[in-house]
Amino acid sequence: MEISQIIARSKGIPNKSVIQALTLFEEGATIPFVARYRKEQTGGLDEIQLSGVLDEFKRLKLLQERKAFIIKTIAEQGKLIPSLKQRILDSWSSSEIEDLYLPYKSKRKTKADQAREKGLELLAKILMNQKPSTRPNEVAEKFCKGKVKTIEEALAGARDIIAEWINVNAKNRQMCRSAFYKSAVLYAKVVKGKENKDSKYKDYYNFSEYLFKAPSHRLLAMFRGENEGVLKLKILPDEDNLLDGLQRGLIKNKSHCEEHLLLALNDAWKRLLQPSLETEFRKIAKSRADEVAIKTFANNLRQLLLAPPLGPKRILALDPAYRTGCKTVCLNESGDLLWHGTVFPHPPQNQKTPAAVLLNELVQQYEIQAIAIGNGTAGKETFDFIKSIPEMSEVQVYLVNEAGASVYSASKVAGEEFPDCDLTVRGAVSIGRRLMDPLAELVKIDPQHIGVGQYQHDVDQRLLNEKLKQEVAFCVNMVGVNLQTASKHLLAFISGLGPTTAEAIVNYRSEKAKFLSRMELLKVPGLGPKTFQQCAGFIRVPDSSNPLDNTAVHPERYALLEKMASDSRSEITDFISSSQKRRNVNLESYVGADIGMPTLNDIMLELEKPGLDPRAKAEEVKFSNIAGIEDIQVGMKVFGTISNLAKFGAFVDLGIKAGALIHISEISNNFISDPSELLSLGQQIEAKVIKVDISRKRISLSLK
Repeated sequence: MEISQIIARSKGIPNKSVIQALTLFEEGATIPFVARYRKEQTGGLDEIQLSGVLDEFKRLKLLQERKAFIIKTIAEQGKLIPSLKQRILDSWSSSEIEDLYLPYKSKRKTKADQAREKGLELLAKILMNQKPSTRPNEVAEKFCKGKVKTIEEALAGARDIIAEWINVNAKNRQMCRSAFYKSAVLYAKVVKGKENKDSKYKDYYNFSEYLFKAPSHRLLAMFRGENEGVLKLKILPDEDNLLDGLQRGLIKNKSHCEEHLLLALNDAWKRLLQPSLETEFRKIAKSRADEVAIKTFANNLRQLLLAPPLGPKRILALDPAYRTGCKTVCLNESGDLLWHGTVFPHPPQNQKTPAAVLLNELVQQYEIQAIAIGNGTAGKETFDFIKSIPEMSEVQVYLVNEAGASVYSASKVAGEEFPDCDLTVRGAVSIGRRLMDPLAELVKIDPQHIGVGQYQHDVDQRLLNEKLKQEVAFCVNMVGVNLQTASKHLLAFISGLGPTTAEAIVNYRSEKAKFLSRMELLKVPGLGPKTFQQCAGFIRVPDSSNPLDNTAVHPERYALLEKMASDSRSEITDFISSSQKRRNVNLESYVGADIGMPTLNDIMLELEKPGLDPRAKAEEVKFSNIAGIEDIQVGMKVFGTISNLAKFGAFVDLGIKAGALIHISEISNNFISDPSELLSLGQQIEAKVIKVDISRKRISLSLK
């Protein structure tokens, strides 16, 4: 079977679409470009589907290379028979391929190898033949020579060899693997001496659950507990049924050899098969849990990146704190730093009046249009303080997610942008810029440090990093960038570009003051026609003489639109601005060999609102009038903001020092499989308090 057919079957996608997508990738096309501008070729595959196709292709190519290595290795041993080679070539299951390779795999000396060196392999074969006339002790006595001193030593060595044969038998391993898939149970117990009634792992001190029914967050919690030395885990299938099945395949008839074969079988299971397959299924379970957690993290990251921007406004931003004060900065519409300092409205200084006077002066002097406050320590208190200043009542105030701001402050990027400012000033600037445009600012931070996931430090870090960077690229290309103002960090995520080309664009822009059109990108050193094709549609030039340069319409379709305008007897500018003229166009008449209705519909949809930012608008936050968890009572209604989403529920920021959670079962009266079906990061909600745990500072909420 061809690789494309395997991908098509596993992903539920037509084989033709898979072939076309792989061909485009081979030619250097990116996922965002293919998803948006090559819908006819792929049958309209979206970014998620295309990403899945590419990931599966990479996996199968690696598996193909592994098969070639295995075949070469077995051939070099002189043991590659045609049927074995064909089985390896035909298989696309990594576990099956490794099972076939296992008997030929070089390994450290085993108990079976030691027995072979003593000349006991023939005895093992005699026992395996199970002839009714065979008397094991009598036969074994003949092997008592050299290093073998006793009959029991000879039989034990033969059993070691038989146990290895049972272990490396591909059919046996598949039977065991099937039993693990069907009935494996994960058992968790507390390590002796680690008992603690307040431990976060206390629910798992004596716990069991079917392995493949355990949700991702529970598996990752138990694995973490094991890594921290608190829990001991074991994975076992239904052993009785499995051993019965293995026994039926091993015992051919009643003989005196049966006792030794059963001893070898039990040894093979406990010493070889069970530990090996438990390790394999730990990896499988961990991989599945990682996949779910990473998907949750990626979904949350997308929501955070696509959070509503306030746009180019003059911002006063505060990074709140108690003892060290609130770091304060003033920014212009472009995010440039105009002023920085510190105010101390909170304990221990309690300088509320001087702080209010200074902040009001800054608002007037720099014509501040909005105030951004970090949502960390003292965030709610600073929000309340700003709201209490009468002179500033007309200025909109926003709480901004400050996750990762400290990471940015200490980064090379921040050092390049603000070489003369300390880390606290940089953090406040980042908070202010996030309000203007979350996407443009957050791309400067490693997405793993933005903190919108579950068990992010426990999952596969390579895969997490890869998927999150891919998510950032999807978001940047979905929104598009302004070529005149985009930073090199933002441009680097645009389809076809990278850090080097992005920097070349910024350097060219610095020399020329600005770009006059999209086509001018071709003058940037190192940016050729292929790169231009991949990036041009995602780049906007608002003040270009060609109005299409400020839309998502790709330059390769400009001629088509000019023909439409000409056919409508109008200039391109009039055609774009007149919805009536566009509605009069018969799109079917423009379908050609390289363009179909999907692309034509996309073009017309884009021209309805050319250059429109797909993100919503920022809204001021609202909190309940509560100072701490002691003020909260069961049954009361509270306002809050969704701060994080996990598979098991939604975390809510109530503006106090206590964690609030809406469990997935309390989100809706109807069944939902994921909180993100109804909730999103940054969403403001009103919920009912159903439980308060003051000692653990936990609050349970309900939306029912």
